[in-house]
Amino acid sequence: MRLILIRHTRPAVGDNLCYGVTDVDVAPTFEQEAARVVASLPAVERLVTSPLRRCTRLAERIGAARGLVPAVDERLREMDFGRWEGLSWEAVERVELDAWAADFFHARPHGGESVRMVVERVGAALADIGRSGVAHALVTHGGIIKVARAFVGDADAWTERVDFGAMVEMETLVDLDMVRFNSGDRGSWN
Repeated sequence: MRLILIRHTRPAVGDNLCYGVTDVDVAPTFEQEAARVVASLPAVERLVTSPLRRCTRLAERIGAARGLVPAVDERLREMDFGRWEGLSWEAVERVELDAWAADFFHARPHGGESVRMVVERVGAALADIGRSGVAHALVTHGGIIKVARAFVGDADAWTERVDFGAMVEMETLVDLDMVRFNSGDRGSWN
């Protein structure tokens, strides 16, 4: 099954803000960014989006251009960062960031989701989507794209940044065992 994962366009928030599941809108540059995404998107048969506005706006634009109706899948939403939501990364307590870095996959110092919890819900979504056997475009978030890349064994999945409007194409079968959860592993979400 071919998947094209698309990160939403630039959101209407300042740089360095933790906004995970916060439903922020798109930046004023949306029209230009969306046009670039639509122009470069290969042919797909289905379109699925995160429920957050920064994704649904782009999915609606793609759908209108390609004659597709976007389906919303809650499991493609970004990670819930709990009490970190809406804070600048500098405002997050250093001890909490260190706790997360020490156990990247399991720690939840913010009270929201752990990376492992996100991996499990995204894995279920990708498995369900994969059963159709047709090419899909998924409009989602940087963290969710990292999870998908980890499922296919991409060694750089946790360390490479995913730019706004970026597309990652993959042929995939979801296998939870392919995602590494060693306590020594390090990664970054964005």
